[in-house]
Amino acid sequence: MIAELYDGALARSRSPLRAMFQARKEVFVDLLGWDVPVSAEHLEIDQFDNADARYLVLSDEQGRHRASSRLLRTDRPHLLADCFAHLCSTPPPAGPTVREITRFCLDRHRRAAERRLARNRIVTALSWYAMNVGITAYTGVADQAWFEQICTFGWDCEALGRPARHGNSWIVALHIAIAPDTLERLHKSDIFAPVPLTMMPFVMADAIA
Repeated sequence: MIAELYDGALARSRSPLRAMFQARKEVFVDLLGWDVPVSAEHLEIDQFDNADARYLVLSDEQGRHRASSRLLRTDRPHLLADCFAHLCSTPPPAGPTVREITRFCLDRHRRAAERRLARNRIVTALSWYAMNVGITAYTGVADQAWFEQICTFGWDCEALGRPARHGNSWIVALHIAIAPDTLERLHKSDIFAPVPLTMMPFVMADAIA
């Protein structure tokens, strides 16, 4: 497997990104019933899928999607500040070294053990990437059960406020601090699962063409 980080500002590859948008539709719309935009090509794409977004995509040896996550700058429009600020007891953390993790997506067609390994690899890649480019923290929004899982991964994760009702579930705003010992903490929690990470540029028009 390989994890690729796609830069939303430039141009190059499209097939892994298209597979990611298809997987997002299968998980967030078909499985979870989210009321979010879906294109005519059955791709889940919203207003935050723009030139500022970054995508961490885990693919298998045949190039099939296994897991992915979108990273948004917090000094630009992003979900927590624009849509879910009420979840935070103080203003949401933001700045050039803070990124928001959104659309954390695991392929719904894999067995539980495969999904768990893909999850661990994406978490490890997120941590490694942050430590290597100077990201000091991640923020995000998760339902209560997923937040409780995230807190067991070993990294320093805390809620930014009290859970709130959203549709049929309870959701939480979260903050993950990235520190020099983050990878060591993932090791201790049996989450650490390294995978080669390459960085690839693309433009949205190529991804959805």
